[in-house]
Amino acid sequence: MAAGGGGVADPLSPAGVPCAFSPLNQAYFALASADGQLRVWETANNRLHQEYVPSAHLSGTCTCLAWAPARLQAKESPQRKKRKSEAIGTSNQIDLLALGTAVGSILLYSTVKGELHSKLISGGHENKVNCIQWHQDNGCLYSCSDDKHIVEWNTQTCKVKCKWKGDNSSVSSLCISPDGKMLLSAGRTIKLWVLETKEIYRHFTGHATPVSSLLFTTVRPPSESQPFDGVTGLYFLSGAVHDRLLNVWQVRSENKEKNAVMSFTVTDEPVYIDLTLSENKEEPVKLAVVCKDAQVHLFEHILNGYCKKPLTSNCTIQIVTPGKGKKSTPKPIPILAAGFCSDKMSLLLVYGSWFQPTIERVALSSKEPHMCLVRDISNCWAPKVETAITKVRTPVMNCEAKVLVPGVPGHHAAIKPAPPQTEEGESKRKLGENEISIEERLGALDIDTKKEKDDLPQTNSFPVLLTQGLESNDFEMLNKVLQTRNLNLIKRTVLRMPLHAVIPLLQELTKRLQGHPNSALLMVQWLKCVLTVHASYLSTLPDLVPQLGTLYQLMESRVKTFQKLSHLHGKLILLITQVTASEKSKGMTCPEQKAKLVYEEESSEEESDDEIEKDSDDNWDEDDEDKESEKDEDVDEENEEEEEDTEEKDEENGEDRDVASEKELNGDSDLDPENESEEE
Repeated sequence: MAAGGGGVADPLSPAGVPCAFSPLNQAYFALASADGQLRVWETANNRLHQEYVPSAHLSGTCTCLAWAPARLQAKESPQRKKRKSEAIGTSNQIDLLALGTAVGSILLYSTVKGELHSKLISGGHENKVNCIQWHQDNGCLYSCSDDKHIVEWNTQTCKVKCKWKGDNSSVSSLCISPDGKMLLSAGRTIKLWVLETKEIYRHFTGHATPVSSLLFTTVRPPSESQPFDGVTGLYFLSGAVHDRLLNVWQVRSENKEKNAVMSFTVTDEPVYIDLTLSENKEEPVKLAVVCKDAQVHLFEHILNGYCKKPLTSNCTIQIVTPGKGKKSTPKPIPILAAGFCSDKMSLLLVYGSWFQPTIERVALSSKEPHMCLVRDISNCWAPKVETAITKVRTPVMNCEAKVLVPGVPGHHAAIKPAPPQTEEGESKRKLGENEISIEERLGALDIDTKKEKDDLPQTNSFPVLLTQGLESNDFEMLNKVLQTRNLNLIKRTVLRMPLHAVIPLLQELTKRLQGHPNSALLMVQWLKCVLTVHASYLSTLPDLVPQLGTLYQLMESRVKTFQKLSHLHGKLILLITQVTASEKSKGMTCPEQKAKLVYEEESSEEESDDEIEKDSDDNWDEDDEDKESEKDEDVDEENEEEEEDTEEKDEENGEDRDVASEKELNGDSDLDPENESEEE
């Protein structure tokens, strides 16, 4: 089963080209090339068997293909004589090849007749067909598309039998159970459907990216104690785009376990997957995975339950070119597909270019963990630029001849204005007049053949280069433009680019954001400018959500951990500042300091004397008045009445002073203005 066959513009399309081996004996190998043509090769002698060019091969290229199962020959009883029409129908059914296109139509091609058998168009898909699966019993065809629907086709009437919504996003892969009663479908999550009722039987977690391949690996459950209902206990395999893990799932009777049971690890994204089914619990599953980095990984494992660690390959196969000379290094040859032969001990390898592939049968050895096959494919014809240039013949010229090449790229020839001629001279030209020679006419051209030293593109050519790189998917041209760090240049380029290139640019930026963090840092600047400058245009697109769904999920997954990272960043800054401060304090020596001023408190005895003096000062009025009264008694006894009056006044004043002193002791420092005046 091929894991490839999407459009080039979509960053989440599967890698590789759509291809498949014919069922049973693998006599033919069908390959839908990038130019929209179907080629069928004979695997025995590596010869082109048939070539078919659809009428809409440029607009509706082939995205997936599938051979019809060879089932009708086994069902026909040998005693009954076949009619001529039945025999023709049987052979056609066996050799039918279904082709899914980018415009939503499905073509049925007959390899026996070498022509188009029928078309499945009406009531089907409205978008690109991602996967096709034949039913092994009733001759129905199941297809899934980017329009989120799964369609069941009747190949006899070429009409839709049933159509239902398979997922909230595009459905990318399908697989029918061995008993033919269940159907697996996958977008990012995997669902198991009951074909009779079209209801969901089980849910599985799936992958982070679109699933590109689904395959059942076992026919019988590992434990035979319970009755087998056709699907419970079976294992199936799934691979996804940009994912280096192939997950194995088990259909359980209870709907609790939704995660993968085990996984196989490979070196790159899977391009083509083939396996041998395990018919009992003791027979291991053999798996051949062709990766994008031109390696084939072979696995052999008995599926008997949960395995925590990912399983590595038992053997790896590579094909390289022989190095010509001592300095030249061997280069890997891309591998398109790999399939197990009927004996399960040898492998069919398809390698080279899609235009002229090479098919070879390789015997497998269990002892060697790595096989490197050296093959020379230089004899295979492939269009090259160098050969096309060398076929141009240049004429042999004398040394005196002067050659002018006005077609040099990048040259700007300024044409001198011709000398003015009178109308009479132009209209009436005599036969004997001397005309201007070709040399003089060529001399009138001022050709400037100076080459510019700067190979970098100019500022005004950035939007043109960006648009051309997006249309042709030129990696080097896109790198020249997208690797710039000048913000003003990025803004000017985004402002001048055409509107139809905005969505392809966003898809290219989404693809590059998933790569190295250094390149993602540059892509964020471009993404910010595109979203701010072309926000009004993007808001007018009706299908913006499915086109930018991958970008939104990528941004959401990265922003989700931002709060935790900011908390961790703050805590780390606090710890680092505390550690640096403690290290600085340890390293510094405290200088010896001498006090410039020393203050000593007075003793308690002096404090008591001061308190006594304060008390005596408070009562000085009473002592003075008593002494004066005694003196007045000795001197004048006659003025006793006046002295009594003065004593009474003095006593009243003394009482007021006693009250004032008590208030001072109690903390009441504020006195009435009348009392203050009396004391004064």
